[in-house]
Amino acid sequence: MKAKIRKVAVFLEETLTEMGRSVKPPTRRAAAVAVIDNPFAGKYVEDLSELMTIGEELGELLTQKAVAALGIPPTTAESYGKAAAVGENGEIEHAAAILHPKLGTPVRRVLGKGAALIPSSKKRGGPGVVLDIPLGHKDAAFVRSHFDGMEVRINDAPRANEIMVAIAVTDSGRPLPRVGGLTKDQIKGEDGLR
Repeated sequence: MKAKIRKVAVFLEETLTEMGRSVKPPTRRAAAVAVIDNPFAGKYVEDLSELMTIGEELGELLTQKAVAALGIPPTTAESYGKAAAVGENGEIEHAAAILHPKLGTPVRRVLGKGAALIPSSKKRGGPGVVLDIPLGHKDAAFVRSHFDGMEVRINDAPRANEIMVAIAVTDSGRPLPRVGGLTKDQIKGEDGLR
């Protein structure tokens, strides 16, 4: 593996009640986060292909870990998202290089599909910074019940020369959704939108 991983953390959230109402079955979301060395920390580098390769490796690893945390067959996952935070000696473009050119293909391969764009966020911060992972339905971006997000943090990451990379996967949308729009049973899954 090209990535020099210091730490991997996996988070699982289950919402059982919302506003005093039962959520049955509970909504569940999981995130897997890798804390890696940033090979380009503190310097400008024109060719970021090394980070793109790292993104491809992490896409598979982190998706497998998130799905395993949910304990579901990968093809039954409903939403996904990705995020990265660079330490102070990194640049936002380092996060973009990991998240965009190659990371999505292995995520979709693990899940068996994923016609919709994978929502993403990038930021810079120090140890303990909150990583905001946006979520959207994996096959149809217009499914409003799955517009969501997950926050995670690791108390000692990212350090100045590190990058924190996360993949989140869910087995459902938000608890008790009721804002209308396309529902998951209406998905055609042809264009990634509907």
